[in-house]
Amino acid sequence: MKNNKIVIYIGILVVGVLLGWLLFGGSSNEEIDHNHDAVAATNQMWTCSMHPQIMQPEPGDCPICGMDLIPAEAGADGLTADQFKLTANAMALANIQTTVVGNGSVENGIIKLSGKIAENEEANAVQVSYFSGRIERLNISFTGEEVRKGQLLATIYSPELYAAQQELITAASLKESQPALYKSVRNKLKLWKLSETQINQIEETGKVKENFPVYATVSGTVTEKLVEQGDYIKQGQPLLKIANLNTVWGNFDVYENQIDRFKKGQEVMITTNAYPNKEFKGKVDFIDPVLNTKTRTVTLRVVLSNKDDVFKPGMFVTANIEGSTAKNDEVLSIPASSVLWTGERSVVYLKTNPDQPIFEMREIKLGNQIGNEYEVVEGLFVGNEIVTNGTFTVDAAAQLQGKKSMMNKDGGKVMTGHEGHLGMDNNASNKESDHTNMNERLEVSEKFQEQLNSVYNAYINLKDALVKEDSISTSANATTLLNKLNKVDMKLLSDNKAHNHWMSLEGEIKSSATSISETSDIKSQRDHFKHLSSHLINAVQLFGINEKVYVEFCPMADNNNGAYWLSKEEKVINPYFGEAMLTCGEVKQVIE
Repeated sequence: MKNNKIVIYIGILVVGVLLGWLLFGGSSNEEIDHNHDAVAATNQMWTCSMHPQIMQPEPGDCPICGMDLIPAEAGADGLTADQFKLTANAMALANIQTTVVGNGSVENGIIKLSGKIAENEEANAVQVSYFSGRIERLNISFTGEEVRKGQLLATIYSPELYAAQQELITAASLKESQPALYKSVRNKLKLWKLSETQINQIEETGKVKENFPVYATVSGTVTEKLVEQGDYIKQGQPLLKIANLNTVWGNFDVYENQIDRFKKGQEVMITTNAYPNKEFKGKVDFIDPVLNTKTRTVTLRVVLSNKDDVFKPGMFVTANIEGSTAKNDEVLSIPASSVLWTGERSVVYLKTNPDQPIFEMREIKLGNQIGNEYEVVEGLFVGNEIVTNGTFTVDAAAQLQGKKSMMNKDGGKVMTGHEGHLGMDNNASNKESDHTNMNERLEVSEKFQEQLNSVYNAYINLKDALVKEDSISTSANATTLLNKLNKVDMKLLSDNKAHNHWMSLEGEIKSSATSISETSDIKSQRDHFKHLSSHLINAVQLFGINEKVYVEFCPMADNNNGAYWLSKEEKVINPYFGEAMLTCGEVKQVIE
């Protein structure tokens, strides 16, 4: 009886479990599936196609640029440490375009060389004093003053010349009895560059002159004053340097592997920023036989007529030369738009996967510019696919994802604008400096840093004028920047590496600032401001200015190619758009 009851209880339990599964099992599974989908939806993150550092758990607007957020993609597998991926949306919005590198022929191609105008040393002269004494009057007030041959330059009191005149007067009275003595005294005065007329006048009047004039022996422009009024001078001491600027030299650098493309007598067309719509003809006059071992270049010289005073020594110029190459001489060339330049490195971005938007930075070495392309000496091969449009946007994405980039050659995670500093990689040692991700800081004197700081302050005023869209003030501040730049003493850089870096950057900064000062068109000023900012950023990185500096970036500037600028504050105030998009941008780096 007892056993029967147990069997009945077990049967009831089995039936209950079976009924429970039939009634609730299906809905339970559906509930689990439903919850799984809800969790997946809850974990969906949203990002901005132009600012991938923005991650939000729900859709909305980008807090930086106001664009609609898009679903964030999961990280791609199989990428190397230096590779990164862009979304298809970002590719389309930034109009990122690529091209495959191939061999290009430079037959009949125009090669571009960059150079500077220099004085024609063959036409230079040094005006010296032919006798010792004291400068009673100096008639040259400033460098740059024009002088003519025979013009009175100075008046000098000379005790020895005073005594020689007395000797002449005495010898004149004895010339009949002692003709040799008389002739010797006259020749002595001629050696001091006194003319026959001056000597005869002294002899005829019997009066000694206390002060004697110094006349210019050549015509030209005073390039250097070596003495001041009241100075005591020695015989043969230089007084002035005079340059005849009717002809000048254009000195251009030619890379070692390009030397055979140039020869003496080649026709050259010269252009300059000062006269962008004019071309000036010249010929190759000299190719230096000695190679500069530091730059691996030789100097190519062109003599230019300058009767209209068009060229100024120190002016940057470009030479267009038809390279004399063999018919089948092939070179690797890439579009100029694909290259980013940091002051010491040239970089491009490779598309490493033909089917996916995966990129990687590559350092290259450039040769000469041929038309709108650069020759590639090292770093690329035929078949490589590189970014040719939207390069700055790709570079910004590389920085944000902690990959190698133009301004961050070693990689490392970059923080958002609110965090300010360059961040450290999670695996990096806490002892590493924030400057690990910058270009290597060079050791320079505090005096040099102070002078560079004055250039930076002039730049900030220029930037603020662009924010206000005041083109007149922008031009004036560019002129002030040039004046501050001219006061930077290169002699304070004793290290050759620092010296060479500054020479390169100074020329580019000066060229950009000059272009800004010479135009009142705000769009043109902003175009040049982009290049000015790029070179000044490198200068501040390399040398420091003993002040915290914010490097800021707007991906939508320069037709969505992106552009950087420097700021004293973390708050973003965009100089490329003014009131139209005043807060578009973010802090990319803090230099301390």
